[in-house]
Order: sequence, then structure tokens, then C-alpha cells
Amino acid sequence: MDDLKQYALTLATQARQASRRLGGIDGGQRNTWLARTAELLVENGSVLTEANERDLVVASENGLSGAAIDRLRLTSDRLAAMVTALQEIAALPDPVGEVIESNVRPNGLLVTRVRVPLGVVFFIFESRPNVTIDAAALCVKSGNAVILRGGKEAIHSNRALYEILVEAARECGLPSGAVQLVDTVDRAAVGEFLALGSLIDVTIPRGGKSLIERVAADATMPIIKHFDGICHVFVDRAADLEMARRIVVDSKCQRPGVCNAAETLLVDREVAETFLPEIAGSLEAEGVLLKGCPETCRLVPSAEEAREVDFRTEYLDLVISVRVVDDVAAAIDHIDEFGSGHTEAIVTADLETSRRFCRDVDSSAVMVNASTRFNDGGEFGLGAEIGISTDKFHARGPCGLRELTCYKYVVHGAGQLKSG
Repeated sequence: MDDLKQYALTLATQARQASRRLGGIDGGQRNTWLARTAELLVENGSVLTEANERDLVVASENGLSGAAIDRLRLTSDRLAAMVTALQEIAALPDPVGEVIESNVRPNGLLVTRVRVPLGVVFFIFESRPNVTIDAAALCVKSGNAVILRGGKEAIHSNRALYEILVEAARECGLPSGAVQLVDTVDRAAVGEFLALGSLIDVTIPRGGKSLIERVAADATMPIIKHFDGICHVFVDRAADLEMARRIVVDSKCQRPGVCNAAETLLVDREVAETFLPEIAGSLEAEGVLLKGCPETCRLVPSAEEAREVDFRTEYLDLVISVRVVDDVAAAIDHIDEFGSGHTEAIVTADLETSRRFCRDVDSSAVMVNASTRFNDGGEFGLGAEIGISTDKFHARGPCGLRELTCYKYVVHGAGQLKSG
């Protein structure tokens, strides 16, 4: 495109105009749009598969990793999951207009705090085309207009999904501009949108560290972000070791290319000699490469020696860092130094140890005797998520409908005067 600045301004202006109408549209109409979108996904399954195959061919030719190609692939199961997510989001309560709290002041004023949309969301994401549907659904259901900017590797899939979103919006009477797609892979376009803080209320980047850092540096509006998903599983001395084995394998291997997959395994020294050879066999059977501390390498001769940088790495692949620690305190210290505030898990039968871990670990989600893979909007009952925030303000962890709203005060009086 010759004039990216004007292109970005046009889309943002249209989104701003749409957002003014969306918040006032009846929640039932927004739910009708979600239902129609789900129907169109089913009706256009072959079209979506064909578009996705075009992306997959290019991905293979460009040498994308196996994990990256997996994130990009639209299988029949994932298409079905997209339909289910739309249905679940439609079934959730409408957050717009919810009275969060109210009180009557001594002078008779009724002060209420009411949930309202954020306005215009600029959403930047990579690889996973199903996110196109999740993000649009969550934004519109919560009364926001959204500008979607997917990665170039999924451009054909995203265009096909966007056509479905727009067709459903047109049929259901949603305002033009409620959902828009940045239809260029030129990275310079992102900078033009990030400069439009007067029209865009929030930017949400969902992707690699370099993308997040760029958005954080250039955005002229607030951002909701997560950096690395350096997630840990700590196997305590009081753990059921068979349970621990299953949890570690699931956390690492069930889908290694996603942000809530485990990247580091911490093992209490008291059980290391028993547990490490066993878990190494299970992980290696799944094709996982272990990078370990000296104690790990002694117990697992096939493990590579880990460097400090390995404990700071989000692999998003079949690789895991392993360290033997003295106790739960040492595990917490390791997580404090190397973690990214995303997801941490402990496997233990000791209630006091689990309480200490939950209290002292500073992450968006702490799992006790469960896989890290459960830190997810759908699994938490949010219907879907627009991302997992590691920030510390109103949105932390999986961001669903309520995290895409803020509030305003509405005050009702009966003629009260400050001067009186």
C-alpha cells in the first residue's frame, strides 16, 4: 500500500465510529452475530481448509519449525473448537452495563460503578488463525470494535476468517467497522496504528518477545501484554511421583509451541535420584531434549549441560531445562529469578508446602497438582481469551470479556447541591 499512514487512520476512524454504536447495541444482537459466525464457520469449512493449506505450503517452504507450523494449522478439531468457543462466549453474561457496586451517600446521592467497553482494540497476533475468531468474538461481545493484525504466515487463513466475520456482522446489523483486518503484511503498518492513541484505546500484542518489546516501545496508548511464557513445574519431595510424571509430560508435550507449555522442570533433591531418570525416559520418548544442571546430567547422562541462558529461554519446542533444587524455598527463588510471571505449577501432597508456593510465587496463575496447560481462558470458564496478561493492573492472566471493559461512575441525585 502506498500510504500506510492514511490506511491506518481510515481503519482507526471507522473503528472509533463503530465503537460508539456497539456499546449501545443490545447484547442479544451481539449474541446473534456470534451464533451466525459459528454457523458460517461450519458452512465454510472447506474454504477455510483450502486457505489454511496455502499458508502451510508457504510455511514449509520458508522453513518454519514444526511447532510454528502446528500453531498455524487449522485442523477439523480446531475448527470445531472455534465453533464451541463462539457458543460458549454467547452463553456468558453480557458485561456491558453491569453494576459493579453502588451505595447511597448521606446526602441521598446514589453512586454506582458501571462496566463499560474499552472502546477500540488494536490486536496484533502471530501464527494461530483461530485467535482471529477468539479476539473478534470477545471484543464485540464486550462492546468493543477491534482492528485485527495477524502475522504474514497466516494471511490467507485470516482473510478467509475475516470474510466470515464481516458477512455475519452485515447479516446481523452490526455497525460497519466493528471488526476490521489489516490487509497488508508490511510491518511498517503496525507503527502507523501504534501512533494513533487518540483513536485506539488499547493495543494487545500476542506473539514473540521481539513483537511485545516493539509494541511496548512504540505504542501511544495503553497496552495489555505478556512477555515470555517461561513456565515451571516444581516436583516437591512430597509429590506423588507418578502424578508428577504425567503432569510434567502433559505440561511440556501436549502442545509445546504455546505460551503455557512448561519450559523448566525443578526437582527437589530428595526425590531427584528416583524421579529424574524416570521422567527423562518419558520425556525422551516424546522427543524432548533435556538441558540440565550438573546434578541432572549426572543422573541423566543423555542430558545436555544447561547454561544460564537456557533457564531464561522460552523454547516453544520439544526442549526443557532441568534443575535440581534443595527445597521449595530454592524452587521459589529460582522462579523469582528466571520466571516470566506467566504460569507455575507445583506437584506435592503437602498442604503447607503448596500454600507457601501459592503465596510466594508471583505469577498470573499458580497450579497445584495440575498441568500448566490449564492456564487458559476456555479452561477457566471465560469462553475464550484474547491473551494471557503478565501485567499487574486490571487485566492479569487469561483476558476474557471483563478484562476488555473498564468502568465509569454514574450518579443519580434529586437536586442535591454542593453549596447546600
